[in-house]
Amino acid sequence: EAITESVYRRMQAERTRVANELRSTGGAEGETIRADADRQREVTMANAYRDAQKIKGEGDAEAARIYAEAFGRDPQFAQFYRSLDAYKASFANKSDVMVLDPSSSEFFKVFRNGGAGTSAPKK
Repeated sequence: EAITESVYRRMQAERTRVANELRSTGGAEGETIRADADRQREVTMANAYRDAQKIKGEGDAEAARIYAEAFGRDPQFAQFYRSLDAYKASFANKSDVMVLDPSSSEFFKVFRNGGAGTSAPKK
């Protein structure tokens, strides 16, 4: 019986050693796989960002070209459009308070004239 017990303990120790070795190997392989996946993610994200910035730049350039063309055709429209942008920026924060005299302020000229003097771009 002592021999059986001794053989059993040796077998158990060997199996424990093999299991620990396999866990260690598996853990190392898992780390390698995770590191590779992280690297691939970084490369993919960097490429996507680069492509997005390129597309955004092309869109900005096209918008600038269109604005320049439209504003060159009708300078009054360009001034009106820039005024609208100024109004939009000024009134964006609803908690801001501005005290202006609409009867004498250039800022409100469009509202006083009802947009008179502005026109759509000429074709």
